Amino acid sequence: MAHLVESMFSVRKAPWHGLGAVLKDHPSLEDGLRLAGLDWTVRRERLYTAGGQQAPAFAVVRESDGRVLGAVGERYRPLQNSDAFAWFAPFLQAGEASLETAGSLADGARVWVLARLNRAPLEVVPGDDVVKYLLLSNSHDGSLAVRVGFTPERVVCANTLSAAHAGRGSQLVRLRHCSGLKRNLANVRETIDRVNACFEATAEQYRRLAVRGINQADLKRYVSRVLEAPERPGARLANIIEKITGLVEAGAGNDGARVRGTYWAAFNGVSHWLSHERGRSPDGRLNSLWFGDGARLNDRALSVALEMAG
Repeated sequence: MAHLVESMFSVRKAPWHGLGAVLKDHPSLEDGLRLAGLDWTVRRERLYTAGGQQAPAFAVVRESDGRVLGAVGERYRPLQNSDAFAWFAPFLQAGEASLETAGSLADGARVWVLARLNRAPLEVVPGDDVVKYLLLSNSHDGSLAVRVGFTPERVVCANTLSAAHAGRGSQLVRLRHCSGLKRNLANVRETIDRVNACFEATAEQYRRLAVRGINQADLKRYVSRVLEAPERPGARLANIIEKITGLVEAGAGNDGARVRGTYWAAFNGVSHWLSHERGRSPDGRLNSLWFGDGARLNDRALSVALEMAG
């Protein structure tokens, strides 16, 4: 099976499928760009019809090898990988963050930079911590806006969690590829300060789930609602529901006395499935959790848990 990961680095732990470089320590911006395999640039090239007529569109071309990454409209302006890394410079220089992983997916069409915030993790219950990451993701094929935001991860099981969307500040900031993109990225730094406060509020949402018990009937109803399953699901969906309910009870970190039988365990059962079980490959799950349907399901898992927990 072909890997979605084209190139990447990861700090102190092996990347998906053993691809990319494993580093002993956090790299500098310059080294990170190179080790992630992102030290290349893109350019726009005007597209023409077969008859030679100019089209209102451009091809995005990687200059290092001439690969066409996508087709975009007139207003599209690329965010170069070096500029994506440079956005993290103030955080790294202030000691507020360290580069954790970066790379490209789908032959360079999508890239990401993930930095860990050097702040105390959020404690949901004693011994169950959630660490804060700052994610910048971008596409060179025109399919996605530039996104900047916090990504929580549960330490005990490396589940990628959803942040509570109680306010606009907690959501990923989406920036269109237009002429003001670099200026907007600079303005995002102010927004991130507000997002951090919302992220702290997210911990309170997690803690609320950890003190609300859930019975077996409500657990099945919860998982079915998250997956938007019909009253009588088919065999494949029924197996997924059974798999997730099993992860709620036996997934990593869900057997602790303060976690077992709670909506926090239920939410993490879904997050565990999305992070470690769903799909055919780990890099496919990464792509889905950061760029696709997995992110939507993760958000829904949290919102439904908060609604049912009351």
